[in-house]
Amino acid sequence: MRVEGIAVKRYLVLAMRRPDFDPAVVQPHLDFLEGLRGGGRLELSGGFSDRSGGAYLMRAADMDEALSIVHQDPAYTSGGWDITVHEWNAH
Repeated sequence: MRVEGIAVKRYLVLAMRRPDFDPAVVQPHLDFLEGLRGGGRLELSGGFSDRSGGAYLMRAADMDEALSIVHQDPAYTSGGWDITVHEWNAH
């Protein structure tokens, strides 16, 4: 898989809401995801049916780049969500 001529890997991002998360962050987070989608970085995204959080599958060259992108997500910058990133060898 390539993005802009660069071989990339897939990263699964889990975003779990903390009890004190701010609901006002949801829309900026969704806007962030749309930006990733528009830039060809986002493959899939969605919330969990129990409203505890969600996940997204994105493309990046390596873990450092993936973390750099995720650290711009309002879900991360707000501090109200627990975010984990896993390189995913999905087929």
